[in-house]
Amino acid sequence: MAGLVFKGVTKKYDQNEVVHDFNLEIKDKEFMVFVGPSGCGKTTTLRMIAGLEEITSGELFIGERLVNDVPPKNRDIAMVFQSYALYPHMTVYGNMAFGLKLRKTPKAEIDRRVREAARILDIEHLLDRKPKALSGGQRQRVALGRAIVREPQVFLMDEPLSNLDAKLRVQMRAEISKLRHRLQTTVVYVTHDQTEAMTMGDRIVVMKDGFIQQVDSPMNLYNHPKNIFVAGFIGSPSMNFLKVNVTLEDGIPYLNHAEFHLPVGEAHRQTLAPLSGKEVMLGIRPEFINDDAAFMAAHPDWTLEAKVEVVEPMGAENYVYLSVADENVVARFEAASQAKSLQNHRLAFDMNAIHYFDIETQAALL
Repeated sequence: MAGLVFKGVTKKYDQNEVVHDFNLEIKDKEFMVFVGPSGCGKTTTLRMIAGLEEITSGELFIGERLVNDVPPKNRDIAMVFQSYALYPHMTVYGNMAFGLKLRKTPKAEIDRRVREAARILDIEHLLDRKPKALSGGQRQRVALGRAIVREPQVFLMDEPLSNLDAKLRVQMRAEISKLRHRLQTTVVYVTHDQTEAMTMGDRIVVMKDGFIQQVDSPMNLYNHPKNIFVAGFIGSPSMNFLKVNVTLEDGIPYLNHAEFHLPVGEAHRQTLAPLSGKEVMLGIRPEFINDDAAFMAAHPDWTLEAKVEVVEPMGAENYVYLSVADENVVARFEAASQAKSLQNHRLAFDMNAIHYFDIETQAALL
C-alpha cells in the first residue's frame, strides 16, 4: 500500500490552466475524497494520478516513487469508472479475471483472487452471468471486483455511483465504506455529491476552478469552513448568507439588516467589535434557525419575523423556505412546527452558531 504526494502539480490544455499549483499529501490507507462542482478539476487530477493525463509541471509521488513519466500500467493503481466499462461478451468471472490474464498471472492465482473478491462483494452467484443480465448495482460491484483482484497500491474511483438510483446509491456508499476497511488500502474518490463526500471520506479536498479551497475532515469542513464557497458547498440544505452591517451599542456588536437587529453571540463579540461600521456576510446553517417556543422565550433578542414561502415536510422535520427582506433563507424546523406557506412566522437565529465572512475576500473571519 502507498500514499500519494502532489508537489506544485499543474495541468494545462494549450494556454488554459485547469489545475493550479496542487499541493497535497494523501496518507497510506486514507480514503480521500475530491469534491467540487463540474469543471473544478477533480477528475483531471484523478486522471493525472492514473497516468491518463500528463502533468504539465510539478511532481507526483506514489509511495516513494516519482511517477510523472511512469506509464499507467506500471503505476500499480486500479480505477473504477462511472460507466462500469464491462465487456458485454464476457461473464462476470471473465471480466474480473481479464486484467490478471493480460499480466500472465497463474490460473490458480486468478481463480483465488476472483473468488475472494466475489465473496467480499457478495456476487459469487453471478460469476457465470453476462453484464446484460445484471442490475446497475450488480454491475458496479463487478467493476469494483475487477479493481480489487489486481490488489493495487491505490484505488481511484471516478464518480462510481452517479449512474445508480438514489436508494442504491445510499446502499453502495455503505458497501464501499465497508470494503475499504476490509481491504485496508488507499482510496482517492471523486464526486460532485457533497453527501457522498461527507459520509465516506477520512478527509475531503474541496476544489473550485482548479484550486484547492480547503482540505480537512468532514466535520471540520462543516463546522469551520475557510471561505464562503466551502461554507455554501458543504451541507444540505446549504448554508444561508445575508449581508449585515455591524454596529457597536454599549460595547456589544449588533448585526443590522432590513428585517432584524440582533446582538452578536458572546463567543464572537471580540472578533466582530473592531468591525463596527463595516458590512460583513452572515452565514447560518438551516438547523440553527428554529421556531421552538422555549428557545425563543429564552432568547427574545435573537428573534425576527419572516415570510414563509414554502413548507416541505420531510417526515422527521420540515424544510421551510423563508423570505427575509426579499432574500431567500432555508430553515429546518421540527415536524410539529406551525409554519404555514404564505404567512409571516416568528423564528430565532442561534446567534452562537453564526459564521462571519469578509465580503471582499470571502474568507472566514473566525
